[in-house]
Amino acid sequence: MSCIRFNTTAQRAQLAQASSGPRKDEPVAAFLSPEITQSKVDRIARLARDANPKIRESAALSYHAPLAVYEALSKDPNEGVRTCLARNRATPCDVLRTLARDSSETVRAFVALNYSVPADAMALLAQDASETVQRIVQWKDSVRDEDAKEAESPELVSL
Repeated sequence: MSCIRFNTTAQRAQLAQASSGPRKDEPVAAFLSPEITQSKVDRIARLARDANPKIRESAALSYHAPLAVYEALSKDPNEGVRTCLARNRATPCDVLRTLARDSSETVRAFVALNYSVPADAMALLAQDASETVQRIVQWKDSVRDEDAKEAESPELVSL
């Protein structure tokens, strides 16, 4: 099963422009994140085991955690940790599938909002017991449909 993303045409254009990256002589180059090293990945794994749930939340928001860390955090007893994991665009699809069945309405709602949520998890969330989660899924579908229409309409002129 594949993951789907719901980016608007403007977001896709912005991503395409940003993908070329800043030149070394541009000011933003001074603020780029350092490359990911094994020590950074190990540090994220240690943060994920911390007793403080706020520290575990920071690990759940990491884009560079190993799969085992994401899987462990999906079972965290703290709802805030699972919510952060549901919000993270880097969370693997299988972990998002697990979180789509979470006992917390908030966690399930953030899974529905996640750009990387797989289609089968979205179908499950469309049938969720929570009206809020169902409405988020409907809204996201409408945004995707509007974006598809926008992409098909050649008469639209960008400003």
